[in-house]
Amino acid sequence: MRTQVAILGAGPAGLFLSLLLDRLGIDSVIVELHTRQHIEERVRAGLLEHNTVQLMHELGVGARLRRQGLEHGGIELRFNGRGHRIDFRDLAAGKCVTIYAQHEVIKDLVAARLAAKKPILFEATGARLYALDSPHPYLTFEQNGVALRLDCDFIAGCDGFHGVSRSAIPDGVLTIYDRDYPFGWLGILAQAPPASKELVYVHHDRGFALLSMRSPEISRLYLQCTPEEDLALWPDDRIWKELQTRFATDDGWQLMEGPITQKAVTGMRSFVVEPMQHGRLFLAGDAAHIVPPTGAKGLNLAFSWWMTQLLHRFPDDHPFDHRRQLADLDYVTGSRAASQSLAENYVGLPMV
Repeated sequence: MRTQVAILGAGPAGLFLSLLLDRLGIDSVIVELHTRQHIEERVRAGLLEHNTVQLMHELGVGARLRRQGLEHGGIELRFNGRGHRIDFRDLAAGKCVTIYAQHEVIKDLVAARLAAKKPILFEATGARLYALDSPHPYLTFEQNGVALRLDCDFIAGCDGFHGVSRSAIPDGVLTIYDRDYPFGWLGILAQAPPASKELVYVHHDRGFALLSMRSPEISRLYLQCTPEEDLALWPDDRIWKELQTRFATDDGWQLMEGPITQKAVTGMRSFVVEPMQHGRLFLAGDAAHIVPPTGAKGLNLAFSWWMTQLLHRFPDDHPFDHRRQLADLDYVTGSRAASQSLAENYVGLPMV
C-alpha cells in the first residue's frame, strides 16, 4: 500500500490530523493497534477547550457534541472552607469549556472518517518504522495474520506514550524532560448527580480534591493520594467520608452520594521530548508530551504544572509552602488580572 501520510494511532491526535489533512486534499492511512470497539469504549478525560469544540464543528463532526455536551462557563476554586467562582465568559471573551467524554469524541471522528471512505486499519500489530531519514519512509505491520507494508511520504506518530513511534528514533536524538510527582489521584465514577453544575477544585489540608462529571446523572470525583495507594484499603464508605471532608464548606455544602461504579489510582507525570520530529517522522499527542490532568487538558504544560503546584500538598511541604499556596489562591480569586490569566489558559489559548 501507499499513501502520503501514514498515521500511527487512532486516538484524538491521529483522527483529528487525518480529518485536517483530508480537508487539504492530503491522503492518509491510519494504522491502529486495537479494535474499533476498544478505542470507542476506553474512558478518558472529558473536558474540551473552546478551540477543540470550534474545530469539531468546522470539521462537521459536532452534531452529537452540540446535543450532548455540557457547557461550563466557569470553575470554582475552594479553599479555607469557601468557594470562589472564576467566570470564564466574563474573563475570556465569552468563551467556555465543554464536558464531553473523549471516547465520544473518538466515536464521532471514527464515524466521519469511515463515512468518507478513508481507511483505518484496526488490529494492526507489530508495527515497525523504517527509512525515516530518507524521502521514502515506510512501516510494516500484521493484520489478520497477513504481513503488510505501507509506503508514504511522512509518518505521524500519534500512538501514545507507550507506542512504537518515539522508540523508532535513534538513541541520542531526543532530549527527554520529565517529572514524576509524589502523589496520584484516586478517581471514582458514581451514580450520583453532580453537586455542582461546574467543576470544583479544592485545596485542603488533607490534599487536593476535584468534582467533575460525565453527565447530569454521573459524578466524576478525585482525591489526592499516594501513587502506590492500595484500593483495597478504600471501601466506598471511606471514599465518601474523605470526599465530604475535603469538599466541606462553612455553610454546610455536601456532595450527593451514590453507588460507586468505578475506582482507580492514576499517577501524575510530566513528560516532553525535543525535537518532536526526526527525518520524515513527526510525533504528536501523548507520543510527544503528557502532563498531569490538573489543568484539564493535555496541550498546556506550563498551565497544568501551575495548577498542580497551586492545589496539591507535597510530602515535604513546609508550613511556609502551605501559606504561600493560600496567598496565591487569594490573589488568583481576588485579582481580575490573575483570574483572567487562569480563565484564558483554561478555555484554551488561541491556535497559531
